[in-house]
Amino acid sequence: MHVKEVLLPGVGLRYEFTSHMGERIGIIARRTGDFEVVTYTAQDPDACRPVFRLTEEEAEAVAQILGAPRIAERFTQLTREVPGLEAGQITVGPDSPFVERPLGDTRARTRTGASIVAVVRGDDVIASPNPAEVLRARDVLIVIGTEEGIGGVEQIIDKG
Repeated sequence: MHVKEVLLPGVGLRYEFTSHMGERIGIIARRTGDFEVVTYTAQDPDACRPVFRLTEEEAEAVAQILGAPRIAERFTQLTREVPGLEAGQITVGPDSPFVERPLGDTRARTRTGASIVAVVRGDDVIASPNPAEVLRARDVLIVIGTEEGIGGVEQIIDKG
């Protein structure tokens, strides 16, 4: 899907795309931190109709609702296309030896061949985390690899 980005001087940025039904949809990210979702009329491509407005906090909540769970879903879809590749989710328990330690300390990829491709922390998603990313209790690790490799990462996270 192509998303067009347009600078609105003094206002912010407008992102627009065409839905699968042919509707033009825009999201205006205002400099104030607010967001406005609009649709464009077929009769006048420059005229838009506001759908709703979100505060920065509300927009963040919507982004997390739509984005975080879909990361695992997207990786799962990818793994269906590659034989032998799977996606898994591993929760860092409060008793894990890696709580408050950098991800690199796990040496998960070296030890198992599986890759930790994202960390979901509450409402935040850290895509492609670097080895210095400090793990927290209740983080959810999105792991890509073989079934055996994912199981190995789980063992490492649980027991060290």
